[in-house]
Amino acid sequence: MFKANRKKLSSYIAILGLVIFVFLLAPALTDPSLSALKLPLSIASALGRELEAFVFFHRNYYQNLALKKEAGFLRFKLNAQKETLLESERLKTLLNFKQQSPFKVVSARVIGRSPDGWTSSVIIDKGRQNGVRRGMPVVNYAGLIGRVVEAGDVSAKILLASDPSLGVSAIVQRSRQEGLVSGTLGARLMMRYLPENPDIRLQDTVVTSGFNEAFPKGIPIGTVVDIGKEFSGLSRYCLIRPAVNLANIEEVLVVVQQ
Repeated sequence: MFKANRKKLSSYIAILGLVIFVFLLAPALTDPSLSALKLPLSIASALGRELEAFVFFHRNYYQNLALKKEAGFLRFKLNAQKETLLESERLKTLLNFKQQSPFKVVSARVIGRSPDGWTSSVIIDKGRQNGVRRGMPVVNYAGLIGRVVEAGDVSAKILLASDPSLGVSAIVQRSRQEGLVSGTLGARLMMRYLPENPDIRLQDTVVTSGFNEAFPKGIPIGTVVDIGKEFSGLSRYCLIRPAVNLANIEEVLVVVQQ
């Protein structure tokens, strides 16, 4: 198709050259017997201008196509480099936490998410072959993520802290107020079973208490953003903004030994 366009363009250029040649010859045609050529020359002149415009459009059209293609490639390359840089920064932060962690941990990537809205879970690319077992805590450098509920040979299922079925013993770091944190399938966690007048303030940090063997003590869970009263009126609860954005996790650490 490109060769055909080139041949067509060459023909147009040849015609344009002929028209220009005849047009330049026009002033010499002073003989009245040649006046009949004036109309054809006028037509040829107009045709020449049209052909010149066509050649200009044709050249710029293909130049624009080439520029758009190059711009698209550069955008793709820039986005790929940006994604690589962001991943490198996350992995570097995760590695630093792993090296400083008092626990033995295994790093893993998230490779899948729960397809329904009734559970909150992810699949990771590490399993029993990597030392991952059912019941192990899952964290990252920011705080608590969840717990392993199923472990295959090369992958495992993690129930996130945002799931209502996952309960975590917790304390308010400032006051040592105890409670049980569970998910709401939303953007907030809930700390329940608090007394009528709990020593809790907005912006308090909530961490794991370590009172059961499931989670080590002191892992950040989140920050208190609201305090309310249960329907029974006998106890209080507080809403917590998770320390980890559970909707966007890509890499995790499984605590294989506390």
